[in-house]
Amino acid sequence: MNYERSTHLTNDAKKIREAVFISEQGFKNEIDAIDKHAIHLIFYKAAQPVGVCRYFISNINGVYIIGRLAVLKKYRKDHIGAYILQTAEQNIIKDGGKKAVLSAQLQAQKFYEKYGYIANGPIYMDEHCPHIHMEKLLNKFNLDKEDSLEKF
Repeated sequence: MNYERSTHLTNDAKKIREAVFISEQGFKNEIDAIDKHAIHLIFYKAAQPVGVCRYFISNINGVYIIGRLAVLKKYRKDHIGAYILQTAEQNIIKDGGKKAVLSAQLQAQKFYEKYGYIANGPIYMDEHCPHIHMEKLLNKFNLDKEDSLEKF
């Protein structure tokens, strides 16, 4: 598994997000102004784009926001989501981040909890879908786990 880090929304990233969030899940407001200043991570398996996420620094020092994590349907049983999340965390640590926060779809809450995220606050709606705020403190230990990602 390889990934590309980009400072702009690439065509591959846009296609994945449109397939997952618009076509499958029915969201309307998928592409937004944040895409212009976020870091985009696009993941490839056998040279085919299979997953994506973005992250950006918040207005709180050391806190980064992870979002738009998506894996194409046919690759969802391959644990690519975990690889994407852990790779985003490693990039955030390298960029000086101390904490990652995200807005999780309620149906994905257990996935994020499995990787150390803690729900914080009430459930809220984003378009038609219930979400919950989640956060995780990051540290050098997370960065040292990089070797464990090689199996992907």
